[in-house]
Amino acid sequence: MANQHQAIRGMHDILPADIPAWHQLEETYRGLIESYGYREIRTPIVEKTALFARSIGEVTDIVEKEMYSFDDRNGDSLSLRPENTASVVRACLQAGLLQDQQQRLWYYGPMFRHERPQKGRYRQFYQFGAEAFGFAGADIEAELILIAARFWRQLGLEDIELQLNSLGSSECRRRYREHLVEYFRDHHDALDEDGRRRLETNPLRILDSKNPELQALIGAAPALGDSLDDESRAHFAELCEILDRAGLAYVVNQRLVRGLDYYSHTVFEWVTDTLGAQGTVCGGGRYDGLIEQLGGKPNHAAGFSMGCERLVAMLIDQGKARPARGCDVYLAMRGAGSAAAAARLAESIRDRMPRLELVVHAGGGSFKSQMRKADRSGARVALILGEAELEAGTVGLKPLREDTPQREIAQSEITATLDNLLQQV
Repeated sequence: MANQHQAIRGMHDILPADIPAWHQLEETYRGLIESYGYREIRTPIVEKTALFARSIGEVTDIVEKEMYSFDDRNGDSLSLRPENTASVVRACLQAGLLQDQQQRLWYYGPMFRHERPQKGRYRQFYQFGAEAFGFAGADIEAELILIAARFWRQLGLEDIELQLNSLGSSECRRRYREHLVEYFRDHHDALDEDGRRRLETNPLRILDSKNPELQALIGAAPALGDSLDDESRAHFAELCEILDRAGLAYVVNQRLVRGLDYYSHTVFEWVTDTLGAQGTVCGGGRYDGLIEQLGGKPNHAAGFSMGCERLVAMLIDQGKARPARGCDVYLAMRGAGSAAAAARLAESIRDRMPRLELVVHAGGGSFKSQMRKADRSGARVALILGEAELEAGTVGLKPLREDTPQREIAQSEITATLDNLLQQV
């Protein structure tokens, strides 16, 4: 009978064969981000819906179409977090972490959006992120960008391009909004349904449209850079100078606005053409207004997030993923009383070699079948414990990946022998 229980559409299992690539990603990111002085923060998966409506913007696809929201038993509207920046800001304000303090924070965990599933896009997906609070200059934005660049290098990933833009101050965006509304109203009949709705609520979102029929119209729209004031131009020039001196290539994309309402000044995306339609692997920028918007004192903030599923797919596609490995040692046994002795021996070995991956055979079966399982486990060495070895105080040691005969080792010498043997990789 076929299994009637399937994962929810867009919610995917990560199976053991893919876990090494995930561990590679997680370990590399943790080591890198903490080397820059960022500290981990963990926030709840569920927040009040109003937090995201206020921070992301009520007239965004995320809030209007994609959030998993529900009323709890108290009648409060709650949502699974669609992103984590708002949650991190909320946590910092609640804990008083932004009172006359600078903070460099990072996070990792699942987010939820009810999108159409496709390669690299899921309804439950994992993100790495970094947030920096209390830094006014473009140097912190450059630091975030350079962290991502170093991450790609450490992973060995290729074909990722950095795109930059400046949204300017809130006043710049207000002026630009007026120019954009005037332009699109003159072409109202050419807009699609989403574009006409956004024209009255959030016209910058029209620039995010993926409708191919609108691309020529969007390409001819006024450029945001023409509305920037001197301070915004200077801020963006400082960022570009730091990146130039660091030797980091980038493209200025004046149509880049990002999909969230809280950005100001710098926005950036790392994009690739190796993942089909889902080309953005990391995005971020400055969002100075968000802290005050959520009830805190005016403050500076910048950050990024990156999609883990897309990065794992790139690791695998580019042949950079860490291969799955078998265990180090498989302990087989034969004869009466050997199971208890094998368990005792295994625990003794683990006491002295805590990082050793040692599998003890379980479930019975002939000695021949045990050795077949030892071979399939990927172990480099099989240990064999039977009545003769118990009586002699030894254990049989059989290399499984080389043509070397089995030998007997005193149990008192087994850890030293294994340590020496397994280092000969």
